[in-house]
Amino acid sequence: MSAPGLPFFVYGTLRPGEVNHDLFLRGRTLREEPARLAGAVLYQGPGYPYAVEDRGGWVTGSLVTPLPQAYGELLAELDRLEEYAPGDPRNLYERVTREVRIDVETGLGLGLGTGTGAGTEMGTGVTVEAREGGSASLPVRAWVYVAAPAVAARLRARGKLIESGDWLARR
Repeated sequence: MSAPGLPFFVYGTLRPGEVNHDLFLRGRTLREEPARLAGAVLYQGPGYPYAVEDRGGWVTGSLVTPLPQAYGELLAELDRLEEYAPGDPRNLYERVTREVRIDVETGLGLGLGTGTGAGTEMGTGVTVEAREGGSASLPVRAWVYVAAPAVAARLRARGKLIESGDWLARR
């Protein structure tokens, strides 16, 4: 299944300020925005994290929108970095599409006020989640590299959970 043009949700070494961001993403993106992934938790890996799907958790990261001319090459490079190949049972990660949420200011004419998580339908089928402090959370479909099933099972059994869900806060 291919969904060309989707942004990427990154949560570990590809986040701004981390080593792989500079190696792979610097100068190749249109936008990088703070974002959150619901339905996953974060585990410590050997120098990098794994997102493991779990209904009760949240992972903090960035939504990265590549430059159109860099997209195909970047997708292939990130697949290699994450040791992902479609259908390969040796994968460390699986690349899947998931809904992530980005925070936006409510002063953009959305008419949302400052609720506490109440959803508002914008007339387009998009539900905006109003948040404290005058911001809102918008859903965006993105590629996410999550732990492959065998890796996820090992992590659930004996991995080290990053309780905050934020790789940068682990230090």
